[in-house]
This record gives sequence, C-alpha cells and structure tokens, in this order.
Amino acid sequence: MKKFFRHIINKFIACAGILLLIGLLGNTLMAAQGDHPRLILTKQGVANIKANLGNIPLFDASLKSVRQEVDLEMASGIEVPVPKDLAGGYTHERHKKNFFMLQQAGVLFQITGEQKYAVYVRDALLKYAKLYPTLKLHPTNRSYATGKLFWQCLNDANWLVYTSQAYDCIYDWLSPAERNLLEKDLFRPYADFLSIESPQFFNRIHNHSTWGNAAVGMIGLVMNDEVLIDRALYGIGNDAIDPDRKDNDGGFIKRPGQTRSGFFANLESPFSPDGYYTEGPYYQRYAMYPFMLFAEAIENVRPDIKIFAYKDSVLIKAVHTLLNLTDQNGEFFPLNDAQKGMSYLSRELVSAVNIAYHFGGNNPALLSIARQQGQVLLDDTGLSVARDLHSGKARPFVKRSIQLRDGSAGRQGGIGILRAGTAGDELSLVMKYTAQGLSHGHFDKLSFSLYNNGREVIQDYGLARFVNIEQKNGGGYLKENTTWAKQSVAHNTLVVNKTSHFEGDFEKGNAHHSDSYFFETGEKIQIVSAKDRHAYPGVLLHRTMAVMIDEDFANPLIIDIFRVNANREQQYDLPYYFGGQLMSTNVDYAIPKALEALGEGHGYQHLWKEAEGTIGNDHVALTWLLNDKFYSFTAAATPGDQLLFVRTGANDPEFNLRRDGGIILRKSNVKNTAFVSIIEAHGHYDPVSEIAEDAFSNIASVSLLHSDNAYTAIGFSHINGGEWVLCLANENAAKEASHQLAIKNQQYNWIGPFQLFKNHNHN
Repeated sequence: MKKFFRHIINKFIACAGILLLIGLLGNTLMAAQGDHPRLILTKQGVANIKANLGNIPLFDASLKSVRQEVDLEMASGIEVPVPKDLAGGYTHERHKKNFFMLQQAGVLFQITGEQKYAVYVRDALLKYAKLYPTLKLHPTNRSYATGKLFWQCLNDANWLVYTSQAYDCIYDWLSPAERNLLEKDLFRPYADFLSIESPQFFNRIHNHSTWGNAAVGMIGLVMNDEVLIDRALYGIGNDAIDPDRKDNDGGFIKRPGQTRSGFFANLESPFSPDGYYTEGPYYQRYAMYPFMLFAEAIENVRPDIKIFAYKDSVLIKAVHTLLNLTDQNGEFFPLNDAQKGMSYLSRELVSAVNIAYHFGGNNPALLSIARQQGQVLLDDTGLSVARDLHSGKARPFVKRSIQLRDGSAGRQGGIGILRAGTAGDELSLVMKYTAQGLSHGHFDKLSFSLYNNGREVIQDYGLARFVNIEQKNGGGYLKENTTWAKQSVAHNTLVVNKTSHFEGDFEKGNAHHSDSYFFETGEKIQIVSAKDRHAYPGVLLHRTMAVMIDEDFANPLIIDIFRVNANREQQYDLPYYFGGQLMSTNVDYAIPKALEALGEGHGYQHLWKEAEGTIGNDHVALTWLLNDKFYSFTAAATPGDQLLFVRTGANDPEFNLRRDGGIILRKSNVKNTAFVSIIEAHGHYDPVSEIAEDAFSNIASVSLLHSDNAYTAIGFSHINGGEWVLCLANENAAKEASHQLAIKNQQYNWIGPFQLFKNHNHN
C-alpha cells in the first residue's frame, strides 16, 4: 500500500512538473508573441492613446477621418485581383488602395479594440497569401526591376512597408497556424523576391532601394527574423549594383568604388551633412516615408542601434531641410525630376514631421507645420504632436536664406536659397549647383528659378510625366523627360553650342559636380556664387546671383551675373522661362510666317522659335504681366547679340509637353564673356478697376564694367538717377581678402568676395 501511494505521489509530482514546464513554456511563448504591436505603434503607445481619446482634438479628428474611410472601404468587400495594369490602371490602384486600408485597419484594431478591423486585415492577407505563390513577374515588363503585384519592384516594396504595419497590429490576435501560413506563403517569399531575387533593385543607392530595404527590414522586425533585418540594414553580399550601368550583355554591373548597400548605405551616401538628399526634394519627400518609418521601427525594437543619432542625426536634419526646400505655399521646389504642386501636406511629410518631432527633441517649430497639415499619425508620434499642439506649444517655422550642401561629406556643391520680402509676399531665389542627382538628375548646372508670393516667376520645368494618369504612358515617365526636361536648354542656365551639359550623358554627369564659391547673407544684399569646370571641356562657368534690397526700389532686385571663360570662340545661349503676357520690349523682332523648331537635338527640337530680334544697343529690356504683377528683365548686351522668343511644343505630336514660353539671349562667335541682367518686380494691375500702377521698370540701364579672371564689376542705374556698382572677386572669396579695382578712373576698394557701392545722385 505504501508503494502504491508512493507511486501515485511520484506520478503526481511528475505530472505537476510537466504541467509546470508546459506552463513555463506557454508563458515564454506568450511573452514572445505578446510583444506586438512594436513596429510603429507600441503597446505603451496604444495605452497612452486610449487614455487620451476624446481629449486631443487633432488626434480625435484624424482617428475619425481614418475610421470613416476604412469603414466605407470594408463595406465594399475585399478584392485582390490578378495584376495586369500599369500605374493608374485598375489592378495597380486596387492593390495600392488595399495596402493603405490594411495599414489603417490594423491601427484601428489596436486603438478601438473592435475585432472587425482585425478580421478585415486577416482575411485580406490570407487572400494575398493564396494569390502570391501563383504570381510570376508582372506582365507589363516595363521596369529594370519588374514586380509581381505591381509593374515595378518599387511599388511591391510600397505594399510591404504598409502591410508589415498591419501584420504587426494583428500579430498577437492571429493563431499560430495563421501566422505560419502568412509567413510561409506570403511574407518571407515576398521579402526574398524584393531582395535576393531582385539585387538590381535592392542593392542600389537610390530611393527605390530605400523602399526595398525598409520593406524587408520592417517585416523582419515584425517576425523577429535576424536574417531579414541584417539584409535590410547592410544589403546583399555587400555589393551595390547600379541599374543605370550595364555590361555588353545587358547585365547589371557594380558601381565603381561602391562597396556598400542596404539601409545604412542609403543613409550615408545620398544625404549631405545638412540633410539634403542628392536626388532632389521631390524624391527626398517620397523617400522620407520609408526612411522615417523604418527608423521609427528600428528605434522601437532595436533602440541600441540609436538610428536617429546616425550620421549626426541626419534624418532629423533631413526633415527640416525638406521644409526649407519649399516656397511660400509649402510646395517643393521642382529640382531634378519633380512634379509641380507636391507639398509638405503630403502623407510622407505628415509622417516625417510627426516622427521628427517625437524622436528629434520636440522642436516646437514643427508643430506649426503639423497644424497646417491638419492630421497626425495614429501612433505614439502623432499623439505627441497632437497633444503638444493642443497645449499651445507651437512656434512658427521660419524659412530663412540657406545654403544646403550636396554629397555625403558636403563637398559636391549644393543649393543656395535666397529669401526676401514679408510674410504673404515672399520672394525666393533658388540656385542649383549640385552633383548630378543620380538617375533623377537633370543636366542643369548653375540653373535657377524664382518665386514671388508663392508663384513661379522664372520657372524650372520639372519632370515630363503625368504620375498615375494611365492615358499618359501608364503614368510612367514620358520619352520627353529625356529629350526635353532633363536637357540643359530646358533650364535657366547657359548652353554652349546647342549641346547639353556633359553632352547629356549620365555617366559623364554623374562623375562630376559643381562647386560652391561663396554664400553670404546680409540685411541689404544676399548673394550666392558657384562655378562649374566640367559641364563643357575647356569651359569655365561661373554664376553669381544676388537679392538686393534698397529704398529706391519697392521690391527686392534679382541680380544675375553669368561669366564664361573658354579656350575658343563658341555660341552661348542663356534661356529664361517666364509665364504671363509680354507687355513690351526694346528689341525689334520678326515673327516667322511658319513655326520651325530651334534645333534638332539636346532639347532644341522641342522649342518653337516664335520670334527673333538682333539687339542694336547696349541693353535688352522687356516687361511682362503675371498674376496681376509686372516684372521687368533688363540685361547688358553687345550690339549684334540676339534675342529669341521660344515656346515648348515642337516635335510633340502627343501633346506631352506644356506650352511654356521664354526668351533666349544668344552670343555668337565669342570666347570669354559675361551675361549680366536684373529682374525687378514692380507695380500692380487691378482687373476690376482696370488701373495699372507702376507698370514700367525703374531700371534705366545695366552694364558690364569689368570682367577678367580676377574681377567682375557690373553697374546699373535708376530712372530717377542713382547708380550702383557691384564688384566681385573671381579668384579669392576669402572674407578677409583685400581687393582693389580701377574702373573709369575710379578706385574701388573692398574686403571679402564682393562689395556693393551706391552713388546717391538723384535727378
């Protein structure tokens, strides 16, 4: 009997031990599975959000808006079609809308606790898990990296960046079997396709690969897959592949000297120390979503990496830089490939501002941008922004004149932005002297654009593309982006012998950059100067632009000095593209009876020559009316120079180009010269009263007084008297350098790279 009871007791102990072990294992498994959400939303963040619901108006409004949108979408059912269309087509837009809705539904499940949102996400993901193994490459075959759900891997990566957030939100709610199915049939094959099966996409230094890195890394963080996380951070095989260069067999080859890839490489190489992204603000805006979201996920899951401190907090700087790369209305300056009208109201900048505020020291200036955006993310960062806005912590975001360096070390030129005027009537001059800008770069060394009151005065064309409009090449880039928009004559910069910079060759352009000469801002004059020695063999291009404020002029003046030194005589064209209606000019011109294209290539084939005149005196003057304001252009000239009136649209049978007008100043058979001009805003026209005020320019003359390798001096005068002389040192821009220049028996002495002299003699 004792043996029997001892046996029973031993069995009980053994069973208890097993039960205890099972319990411990169960607790361990629950701990491993119970730490979601952790990617963008966090468990603590969800608790904080729930505790504040109903108390923070902007967050509550954002939640209400998202909920209405998702509920409406859920009511229409789940559709996961077989892919077939390009951008703008039905299947493309359906899958695109799906990933937006999935991400938002996952967030709603966490915040509201309503299981209908989790069910929606699960059922949609299961449909994708059933479809994905059956997919081959997208049938369009139009991309260097063709996708499966979409026509290019880039959009496939978009899908996974958003959908990984949805999966994270329902991860703990799903059964182990459902998670296993989704990861085996969908997420791991999807991540492998974007990376090891598409190295020409994934191992690139480009905004495309940033999306790919973030997609693979974020799903890796959700699944706690160290292989995927490492692949996302450091690339595949530590070799970067450049899809813009191919071998003789059409295969992709490695970029010379480039040995790194992955997320860290895309943080390191394209960003300058100032946070400027070499592809330009339009694509910086687009890339900020994966940059900032993946960084937030890394910070939440792997805070030991200290991602927001990487490269002297370059991601936080990048957000502030992007905001500075906008006009008065918040629209990004259209540098390189860029669609006009894109602004910091975009979803990418909503997320970037929220994340930069939360992880970047709670800069109150960002709150004023968030107020204009009118929405916040439904996560920890959005709660921080909405709460502090409600608490009255916002301060104005003041955009000042600034130079933004290009290149990883900040040594590849840059962007100079000069601002003047008052709030509501700001004048912004943007001069570009950067590196090529990778595959989205244009051949526009030392180009500029000008904005007044948030509107273009002298415009950059931007890109030739109708994004997501199916009728225009499936929403993709048009051939005119290469034949026109990228070419030098499409920009406000100098063209030699009707040939684009670097002959329009990407390899040549990508190997060089312009150089900043000096950048100075003062109360009365702000000035930016840069040089380029590589755009044309044997030609030095040197442009200096200034914004001058003087009591004799109602508005700031724009001074433009473009100096050219060459080893032989050549033809020089300097275009200026302006909108509005021509009012008058002092040049006699002839209008051809039949329109002809201005040339046969390098963009000239797309320009109609509408009129042509030979300049007979020492300056060119013309005035135009734009947005009920008058603008005048006055330039020094040599008799025999030509003035051409041009308009885009030649050799454009599909009407892919806007019909924009402009002028070209042409100097022929010249070796060394300088173009000197002044742009003045003046007056106003009231179409109701039909009264024009101050409709004529106040500039009487503009002249080139001196120009050699050491110095340039220009002069200009007011119609009521008063003369100004601007002296520039062309070789020594040191602030402490002393200079002397004699002009017409008058000695000019100054210290530093430049000096503006004024004679107050008025009539």
